[in-house]
Amino acid sequence: MNYCETKTKEHLEYNQLLEEFVLGCKTDKKIGLEYERIPLIKVTNQVAKYDGEYGICEMLREFAKTDNWDYILDDVNIIGLKKIHDTITLEPGCQVELSLEPQEFIRDLKKRVEEIDSVMQPILDKFGIKLINKGVSPTTTYKNIKLLPKRRYHLMANYLWGILSDVMMRETAGIQVGIDYKSEEDAMKKFRIANIMMPFATAMYANSRYRGGVDTGYKSFRALAWLNTDNERCGFATKFHDGMSFKDYVETLLDTPMIFINRENRTVNLNGRLTFRQFMNKGFEGFDADIDDWKLHANLYFPEVRLRNFIEIRNHDCVGGGLEYSIPAFYKGIMYNSAALDEVSSMLLKYSYNEINELRYNVARHATASKLRKHPILNICKELVEISYYSLKNQCEDEEIFLEPLMEMLKKNKVPCDFS
Repeated sequence: MNYCETKTKEHLEYNQLLEEFVLGCKTDKKIGLEYERIPLIKVTNQVAKYDGEYGICEMLREFAKTDNWDYILDDVNIIGLKKIHDTITLEPGCQVELSLEPQEFIRDLKKRVEEIDSVMQPILDKFGIKLINKGVSPTTTYKNIKLLPKRRYHLMANYLWGILSDVMMRETAGIQVGIDYKSEEDAMKKFRIANIMMPFATAMYANSRYRGGVDTGYKSFRALAWLNTDNERCGFATKFHDGMSFKDYVETLLDTPMIFINRENRTVNLNGRLTFRQFMNKGFEGFDADIDDWKLHANLYFPEVRLRNFIEIRNHDCVGGGLEYSIPAFYKGIMYNSAALDEVSSMLLKYSYNEINELRYNVARHATASKLRKHPILNICKELVEISYYSLKNQCEDEEIFLEPLMEMLKKNKVPCDFS
């Protein structure tokens, strides 16, 4: 199939939807990192507010002046900062997300995080704020966290359903990794395996046991929140079957309800009244679908592994103490080594979609003590990390060192939340 037919301005064509993913094919082998942290007021340990003299907005304003960052605005509100290819943005509950330009080496990601943190730390100290590495706010619940003044977030909050959707939006913080693909076949192989690996990774990085000052009984309350948020756009994007293609992902997105579209610097609220397929075929109140609508719709879809012009692997609690760099290292060792990827495939493809899906629910509570076919998954986790470790070691770039804290923790049968 030729996905790259000529675009027409009058009508959005199906091939244009596919082309957005085809254009992601590249020979690069870089790693992207999105690193969210929860801002707490040092004195009270409550989540910092957006507004006010010592709020997050003023903190970002001062940081921008100090290190020459540009504002990202929503109307007149500062919702983030941009400097060349790096961004610092705010999530709905004021979680601070650092999104870095993809790099070939993990050490370069680490260096950039440390550079930004070193400039930001004195400003955070001045404002009495600390950024913590937890998957969920340990002290403040969503009822006491004001939604950021960003139009998109208010529309999402009104639309997203599920008993823990407010928790997901306002209380949680995670780490996401971006992986390149060279072809459709390569993308689908990586996408399939990343989905199957996801519950094991969620288990290894479980770091959100305490919420609102109490022990929830879950190792990853963040994972539980995602499990209870709008399952039409969260969870697994497809059943990641053998032989799947970009078209399978597009078809899933086409049948997902829409939240809103943008027109002339304003938002038009669709509130789930139609799917993108219906919008593309019939329009909505005089508006016709265009490629920017498709890009927005794809970005408002939140599966555990998301296909963009790269593969975005999403469901890890925020961690610190060096473990944050083990996440991109873990995927680099597997996804960019064909032998390692094949080895992981032979390990995991014996499990059915239903078994992996059920495991997602178990790891939220039990992490690596969860069972698969009556056996704890800890040994599978250890084996996955070992495969990645030796893959990185064979590259002779010393990047296997980033996996050592994770390996040491798993040897003790622990996950991050067991240490605090």
